[in-house]
Amino acid sequence: METVLTVLLVRFALIAAVVVALALVVLAVVLVLHRRGKGDQARRVARTAAEFAQRRIGR
Repeated sequence: METVLTVLLVRFALIAAVVVALALVVLAVVLVLHRRGKGDQARRVARTAAEFAQRRIGR
């Protein structure tokens, strides 16, 4: 039983680490785009991608 709980805890820790790493990468990209003055362009691209994903999920 203890081994199963350890495996589940390790799996949860790995998933949490991946989510945090992805969040940090996204934050870094947003900051770089903001500093270069391309925030509006990135916002338009993100909006288009979100609308496309919404249409794909809605099917």
